Amino acid sequence: MKSLGVFGGTFAPIHSGHLRLAIELKERLQLERVHIIPNARPPHRAIPEVPPQRRLEWARLAVGDEPGLFVDDREVRRALSRSEPSYTYDTLVELRHELGDAPLYLLLGDDAANNLHTWHQWRELFDLAHLIFVERPFEPPAPPAELNAFLRGRKAQSAEALRAQPGGLWLPLSVPPLAISSTRIRRLLKAGRSIRGLVPDAVIHSLTPQDVLALTHDEDPAYD
Repeated sequence: MKSLGVFGGTFAPIHSGHLRLAIELKERLQLERVHIIPNARPPHRAIPEVPPQRRLEWARLAVGDEPGLFVDDREVRRALSRSEPSYTYDTLVELRHELGDAPLYLLLGDDAANNLHTWHQWRELFDLAHLIFVERPFEPPAPPAELNAFLRGRKAQSAEALRAQPGGLWLPLSVPPLAISSTRIRRLLKAGRSIRGLVPDAVIHSLTPQDVLALTHDEDPAYD
């Protein structure tokens, strides 16, 4: 495998914006695959009402047979074996071991990038992967001084430069935005309105009343 992208999230629920972003980044960065990894126990957020196994099922339904996208269950499996938060660092350690020296990319929205300095072993993430900061129109980049100082001198000049080494650099990317968020979807469900066009049909058809109840109980906007 020449290169791999990591796209994590709670995916409560996964939506068409997630899929489009993964596809755009796969093509822009010329990745062999993007691993979509549902987060079982987010360290910085309330745990979603929807169980991780169910969110994993939705991700698989949403991805279907889309070429180059792969639903990775490693964080859900880890959560079942040990009661610890789902740390991105642990996931990247595992993937680096599997990939050898191939380039590895951690794909982050600006909302996550702005808070990267609060993550578990965040500096060591650069020892394992490149970081891609995806600019989002409703979450402008605003990294704090501590993170800005660390990033200085590590910015790649182009996507081509990233392919020359396994990790260690970062690059901002702007992709055509889709104004879709999990927060909006949960609010529409709560109001009894349609979410068609926002969520893949396979996921919509799988929703049970219990799923809808759990989703509408989640109020954390960080689940997007």
